[in-house]
Amino acid sequence: MTLLQEASAISGEIAELRHAIHREPEIGHDLPRTRDKVLAALDGLPLEISQGSELTSVTAVLRGGRPGPVVLLRGDMDALPVTEATGLPYASRFAGVMHACGHDLHTAMLAGAARLLSARQAELPGGVIFMFQPAEEGGHGARMMIEEGVLDVAGKRPVAAYGMHVQSHQLGHGVFAVRPGPALAAADRLYVTVRGRGGHASAPQHSADPIPAACEMVTALQTLVTRRFDVFDPVVVTVGSFHAGTTDNVIPDEAVFKTTLRSFSKVSRDRLRDETARLVRDIAAAHGLTAEAEYIPGYPVTLNDPAEASFAGETVAGLFGAARIVTPAAPLTGAEDFSYVLNEVPGAFVLLGACPPDADPATVPSNHSAAARFDDGVLADGAALYAELALRRLDAGG
Repeated sequence: MTLLQEASAISGEIAELRHAIHREPEIGHDLPRTRDKVLAALDGLPLEISQGSELTSVTAVLRGGRPGPVVLLRGDMDALPVTEATGLPYASRFAGVMHACGHDLHTAMLAGAARLLSARQAELPGGVIFMFQPAEEGGHGARMMIEEGVLDVAGKRPVAAYGMHVQSHQLGHGVFAVRPGPALAAADRLYVTVRGRGGHASAPQHSADPIPAACEMVTALQTLVTRRFDVFDPVVVTVGSFHAGTTDNVIPDEAVFKTTLRSFSKVSRDRLRDETARLVRDIAAAHGLTAEAEYIPGYPVTLNDPAEASFAGETVAGLFGAARIVTPAAPLTGAEDFSYVLNEVPGAFVLLGACPPDADPATVPSNHSAAARFDDGVLADGAALYAELALRRLDAGG
């Protein structure tokens, strides 16, 4: 029986695990129900299992019967603060929490891959680290697991690392996507407080109005994007929150706005951090005001190693056929904390289309939507790809 056939044979069990996780979603660093489901799914396999101390992570090491390198496979486990509106029979039973980004599929597929590879333990030329990670959604869970030793748990660092992410939209059912270089953006934040001097709105000359200056900053940030950054190394600056004042006839003491900063290279990321802060401070000074610019670093750029991205694409083509793999022309502007792993280990982040097979991926609800649906039909393929990536990479050696 081939690996893909074996994955298909256990697809029902993988789906049961996915449904159980989906039904009881958890947010952030503390995912005790999800952790326990993962531990139960791994029970009885020849794995060395450890758990995190600062977060409910699960790390499992499979040591092959022959010496060789180590490969890491990662699946994230956390959900989102969204009230589910899919109507699925296994929909979330917790109001305000939903697996709207498909992490339940990642977790179930990785557990499936652990079963597939465990059955081949004797022939494995090396080891595999299975990284079950909480807190991907803004919680820096991957960085925390690295700090707790996930990359060194097998005794030597992985020669390659692979992550996967399902898409409820954009990609057709069962279609994989991987590109070399930037795959997803860095995502940082800039919180700005413009401080002035309040007073009566009928006599602005006696006050120091922060609102016009803050408005000027918002528009100037867009000019900064178009005039200070290379169009072929793009950045995105979006002001998503702006607050000032309480009524129409009072000039407030301050105005506050919050900005997301997206970039695709370290050069642009560093420059964006420095120049946005300088811009808002200089505009404030020009108005006789002051501005506090708090830069909050988020996830780095997700950079696929070119050789590993090519290897992942070839593996998909070899397993499923060339029609099942595409190379996106551009990276996604979302962010992903698998970037922390790829900063330490060469690897690739692969996307998998999981919209229902009879749906139009261009019009269905997207990831993070309360109505996002991910089809069970991709579970066996995802588990098989995780396992095949590890097998082929171990065979290739260090």
